[in-house]
Amino acid sequence: MSRPPVTLRRRTLETDVQVTLGLDGTGRAEVSSGLGFLDHLLTSLARHAHFDLSLTCAGDLKVDDHHSVEDCGLALGQALDQALGERKGIVRFGHAYAPLDEALCRAVVDLSGRSYAAIDLSLQRPSIGDVAAENVGHFFHSLAMASRSCFHLSVIAGTNDHHRAEAAAKALALALRQAVGLDGGTETPSTKGVL
Repeated sequence: MSRPPVTLRRRTLETDVQVTLGLDGTGRAEVSSGLGFLDHLLTSLARHAHFDLSLTCAGDLKVDDHHSVEDCGLALGQALDQALGERKGIVRFGHAYAPLDEALCRAVVDLSGRSYAAIDLSLQRPSIGDVAAENVGHFFHSLAMASRSCFHLSVIAGTNDHHRAEAAAKALALALRQAVGLDGGTETPSTKGVL
């Protein structure tokens, strides 16, 4: 069973983000956020989660990268939340390790309907490309909050910040790929009966 893609727009005085997300895709990504490194992370996330993703962002980059990074995370999270619907029949939990050369990241996710994020990327540089290092973690946090999901994302080895951040995107993608999967059931995967 293939779930229909979700399209939405998040428009504020600071950004205008348009996103289309298909959970049952092939990993095709068409991304233009105005920030090269964010595009790189989004493309990697889509590719390894097997999501089809189209995302554009027109943001106030004359200020800095914060609003664009945050709102891309929020818009993608809102799309993920909508695409999951009532979350019936999903696997719900996912976990993965992803290496990138010397870097290694662990991701554990629960599509619980409750927002929580524990993000530890151990980044050292002030920025990676055109994105402030603090905003890389903020992107993952925003994605978790808006998707009503629980993310535990920990870089456990690495010396190169680009590798650490990209390993985090890949590990999260692999964990999400598991968690959004359909288990063949029709029930909500919770003793509460709702997520």
